Amino acid sequence: MSHKLKICAALSIVLPIAAWAQSIPWDNINTQYPVSSITPIFSQLLITSIPRGFQMAFANASDTGYIHELVPTGENVNQWTQMLTVTGTKNAALNPEQTPQKMAGLLGAGFHNSCPNSFNAYAFPSPHQINGYDSISVILSCGSTQAPQRETSETALITIIKGQKDYYTVQWAERGAPSSTPINIDLPKWSSRLAQQIKPIKLCAVVAGEKAPYPSCLNSTK
Repeated sequence: MSHKLKICAALSIVLPIAAWAQSIPWDNINTQYPVSSITPIFSQLLITSIPRGFQMAFANASDTGYIHELVPTGENVNQWTQMLTVTGTKNAALNPEQTPQKMAGLLGAGFHNSCPNSFNAYAFPSPHQINGYDSISVILSCGSTQAPQRETSETALITIIKGQKDYYTVQWAERGAPSSTPINIDLPKWSSRLAQQIKPIKLCAVVAGEKAPYPSCLNSTK
């Protein structure tokens, strides 16, 4: 999808596959871990929430970037109504000038450049922290975007987290009917989704030799 590609570009995501990108298999997530998944992304483990009814549609990684995308059952990366995305950018947090607010600005600029006449945005009150790490959450919206085979609107809730060494994003995007003007952001709906998205997010230390389901991280959330 066009805007997610811009999000990844802004975060310097590179997508050739890497063998180290190890996460809990989807079948295990959906049965053993119905609300959370744990993914090792560079220097830390990231816990995120997965609503029931979503399936893995795409995952890729390189020495500098990681991305995975989930869509509702029966949909795919080209034809979807909602999409959950997790990204990671290696060592980006080591730059003291790269704040979550600046990262949000880069993402917003990418959206705005794609739809200057129908762009809309909202930033939730900041600064705030997730699990002790600086973060910011924003809503970015395009009234009109050229999805494969059809035109749609697209709105994305994006939480940006500055980890110990790396930057992470957790995203929840939704497509709808296209509009030539900015679409109204349904703040109550997206605020509810933000609460659902943020509550389980946690960053844990990588324990040498530990494999899925990463008990050290699971136990730390209890």
